[in-house]
Amino acid sequence: MTVGPELKQFRIELSDQRVLHLIFDMPGRSMNVFSNAAIEELGLFADWLRQSDVVGVVIRSGKSSAFCAGADLAELETAYDMIMAAPAGERDRLAFDHFFRLSHGLRRLETAGKPVAVAIAGLALGGGCEFALAAHHRVIADHPQATFGLPESLVGLLPGGGGTQRLPRLIGIEAALPVLLDGARIGGQAAIAAGLAQELVAPGEEVAAAERWVLLRPQSAQPWDRPNWHATDAQQVGTTIEAKRSKMLAETLGHYPALSAVLDCVEQGLPQDFDMAIRTEMQIFAKLIQRREPRNMIRTLFLGRLDYERMKKKGANPRITEAVAAVSEVLGVQSERGKELAEAFARAGFRGEQTHKVEFDGGVAGAVYWHDDEPRTWGKELLRARLADAEAAATGWRSQLDESERRAADYVLVTQAGFPAYLGGLFAAGLS
Repeated sequence: MTVGPELKQFRIELSDQRVLHLIFDMPGRSMNVFSNAAIEELGLFADWLRQSDVVGVVIRSGKSSAFCAGADLAELETAYDMIMAAPAGERDRLAFDHFFRLSHGLRRLETAGKPVAVAIAGLALGGGCEFALAAHHRVIADHPQATFGLPESLVGLLPGGGGTQRLPRLIGIEAALPVLLDGARIGGQAAIAAGLAQELVAPGEEVAAAERWVLLRPQSAQPWDRPNWHATDAQQVGTTIEAKRSKMLAETLGHYPALSAVLDCVEQGLPQDFDMAIRTEMQIFAKLIQRREPRNMIRTLFLGRLDYERMKKKGANPRITEAVAAVSEVLGVQSERGKELAEAFARAGFRGEQTHKVEFDGGVAGAVYWHDDEPRTWGKELLRARLADAEAAATGWRSQLDESERRAADYVLVTQAGFPAYLGGLFAAGLS
């Protein structure tokens, strides 16, 4: 007998005791990610669940590799192109409507009136972590790979599926911020201690434990949806965020807007009711996704890393190393001795062996990069000229590298040669 809506990215199994197992198992993929199709099906399932007569739901993965690794970044790039091709006045709405679908689906799932448990046996990252956070009960296997994480800020984004709102509500702001800002992961006993998971079981026992909980017919409401609930540290949110923001800006000099956006989400959203808070989160996300930094960082630190690691296993083209060395020599970050240019390099976020120490000047990244911003100074003009020379050198190498090799070269330029991640490198696209 067919149960539930017709799904392709998920499988549905019904136990003899009418516990429904929603199994995330994307066809033709070794790892689950939240594609547009998966997001659409999750919403369909949540709407069906509200009207169903099942006892409850156990969510698990059909993959041995992980629970879910996050978003489909190729589709994200396509969405970026769609948004930026629209008239400027329509972009906020387009971005909100497109990306809010996951948050909306997860919200419908957790308010469908059925107890939902999730069994985590591997990585639950990004949207996968947000999926797990929308369950009412989390069971995690006692295995090093079984971890929760929200690494979006590491590629210039923020968790847009409710992650900036559910996580601090569950474990408190202080415990949540390292996950949201630094990409920290939590698993095992630490997840239990933090309140992120409710059960830690031996590997292979997580599904049975999740089903046992559902069969207890527990309350199917999130803490934040219960009467008189409030975040325990909501009163201190402003003070906590202000201190963290000051420290972050001193370290990053304002070049990484995702970090400020994450803090904005927590600061503005935590005092709000949950439905308003996730809309606040998405309004901030919709602005952030239109910036260049996320695209640069995804292309370099994610896609470029994958290209580099794949090539390293098979034998990388030696021209990648030669190209990076040639461009690095033109940049001269490591050897620069002039005070004005050394300070300009440091203020723009370049890293050298003896990086010139600069203090945050109060300027947060705006619509343009620091070296393009007014007022122009001698050091800034020198930096612009040096960057133009380096881009010209990179242009000379592009024809000798294919697309994946250019991304890999940018990854090396950023991770090994001190080029700022927010600029994304010079080989794949160049400064824009």
